[in-house]
Amino acid sequence: MAQNNFLVEVEKGKEANDGRPSMGPVYRSVFAKDGFPPPIDGMDSCWDVFRMTVERYPENRMLGRREILNGKPGNYVWQTYKEVYDLVIKVGNAMRSCGFGEGAKCGIYGVNCPEWIISMEACNAHGLYCVPLYDTLGAGAIEFVICHAEVSIAFSEEKKISEVLKTFPNTTEYLKTLVSFGKVTPEQREEVEKFGLAIYSWDEFLQLGDGKQFDLPVKKKSDVCTIMYTSGTTGDPKGVMISNESIIALLAGVKRLLESVNEKLDENDVYLSYLPLAHIFDRVIEELFILTGASIGFWRGDVKLLIEDIGELKPTIFCAVPRVLDRIYSGLNQKVSSGGFLKKTVFNFAYAHKFRNMKKGSKHEQASPIFDKFVFSQVKQGLGGKVRLILSGAAPLSTHVETFLRVVACAHVIQGYGLTETCAGTFVSLPNELSMLGTVGPPVPNVDVCLESVPEMGYDALSNTPRGEVCVKGKTLFLGYYKREDLTKEVMVDGWFHTGDIGEWQPDGSLKIIDRKKNIFKLSQGEYVAVENLENIYGLVTAIDSIWVYGNSFESFLVAVVNPNKEALERWAEENGVNGDFNSVCENPRAKEYILGELAKISKEKKLKGFEFIKAVHLDPEPFDMERDLTTPTYKKKRPQLLKYYQNIIDNMYKSANKPNA
Repeated sequence: MAQNNFLVEVEKGKEANDGRPSMGPVYRSVFAKDGFPPPIDGMDSCWDVFRMTVERYPENRMLGRREILNGKPGNYVWQTYKEVYDLVIKVGNAMRSCGFGEGAKCGIYGVNCPEWIISMEACNAHGLYCVPLYDTLGAGAIEFVICHAEVSIAFSEEKKISEVLKTFPNTTEYLKTLVSFGKVTPEQREEVEKFGLAIYSWDEFLQLGDGKQFDLPVKKKSDVCTIMYTSGTTGDPKGVMISNESIIALLAGVKRLLESVNEKLDENDVYLSYLPLAHIFDRVIEELFILTGASIGFWRGDVKLLIEDIGELKPTIFCAVPRVLDRIYSGLNQKVSSGGFLKKTVFNFAYAHKFRNMKKGSKHEQASPIFDKFVFSQVKQGLGGKVRLILSGAAPLSTHVETFLRVVACAHVIQGYGLTETCAGTFVSLPNELSMLGTVGPPVPNVDVCLESVPEMGYDALSNTPRGEVCVKGKTLFLGYYKREDLTKEVMVDGWFHTGDIGEWQPDGSLKIIDRKKNIFKLSQGEYVAVENLENIYGLVTAIDSIWVYGNSFESFLVAVVNPNKEALERWAEENGVNGDFNSVCENPRAKEYILGELAKISKEKKLKGFEFIKAVHLDPEPFDMERDLTTPTYKKKRPQLLKYYQNIIDNMYKSANKPNA
């Protein structure tokens, strides 16, 4: 790859040897050409991040939530860093007085709220492992995580208490204390006490910490800070152990990156907390805001009210998953289309003019100040009026959405890539670099990165266009999977973490994610789908002979091509008055509805997650075969060939299913 402005080579590539695939050159960010950023003085743990900010900015606004007056939302009401600190000390003392100290596992379950952060900081203070509980990992995941991590105390949103109680009695071997972020009903108390456990409302628990004092243990960089469970592959969720050092190293790297592109955070910045704190993406962003002494305002927990919360809070930095940005894009396009001929013409002219100037090298704020003021300012106001940076993560953002928002949002729109195992942000595209559209940008300045060839997929890390599995090395990497050394050894080889994603270096030094090494992919809301596992489940439907399930990271749902069972479908057609031969029955919309219904039945029976349901099908009377190069001699599906063969059909299924009334 030609030398570029954004990468420096720190090691030459290696040809394949000893049966190991060839490795491309090792690169790091140009912002780390003189070395990775040193640790911040005196900062050894996430507790230090918070403690030192409290010392520097005790009166700064830290956590805010909207006041509800007579059932109506009012202004954001704020707690200062010092006020939050005092609550954290109380919660920590209460935990210790109940017998939970260093090394104990503490579950936190519920939507983002001030109590979530307060509980997390209390864990940080006393060296407990914070274990977020997150129900979209699937039915039974809460129970699995509590048992696997041996969670002994759990904090829960008031309305999630009933979900925790459903895990009884299986979890009561480990779980001893339950704390509600709100109130506790007499029935819940009775149920919990029946199993010999203790349960407290938030206020009761705070009182336990009144007047108590416990010394804080000394925390080391190498200590586990959090165990985050991720559903990245088939089987049970995996507990990713993240150390204090990983998070602190990431914060130092992101801080240097923002300073290098003149987008340094300061204490006046405001962040809207709505992406799940149970995921690493939001967790590290909030740590960054805490490090800066900036403000974090929480949403009300309802996606339909999100824009209203944004309007009230007026955040300066907005993080999103592609699904949210897709909605914003669709809403804006709808407004433009329904605005009448004149408005539409003016908007399109302004858009073309500004985009042309940006392509010539103008920064977004200089490309068309006049049109920003009179045309695009409404878009900016829709996000509160103060957003200067929009960061998309968790799944790929469609290039057309990214382009559109870069022009109209009057803010930098950048895209990042990382995994729980790499402590989130590992790559991020840079402001005002239009060539990085559709990429995840260069590495953050605290990791080394290389590509490893995947010969069986035709990817060569040493070719003119280097492609291969993305491998990462650095202090931000996880400590391993909790109680799963076997899985840790699979992905950690000679200090390199193998992501399972296939990347392609671009001439400007940014990376494009182009494939997945195994048959696991993400949907646009960031959820992983293990496709072979799903096909095995759907294959239990007697009305079908074979099924190929397809999804991609630009869509939020799955579609499928089905080979129906001839006998079963013909019998159904006869019973339902559908005429014609087998081929024409396969084309009948009612037949498709019937098969979709059968697939939905098995989905519910097997307790599949919502995003694993099939939303549209195509019925192919011809079985998948070797003649069309769709299967191997042993009848394994050739997925790239299936996609190529059915591409038009797939596109049409998504188009139809995405129509407003579909």
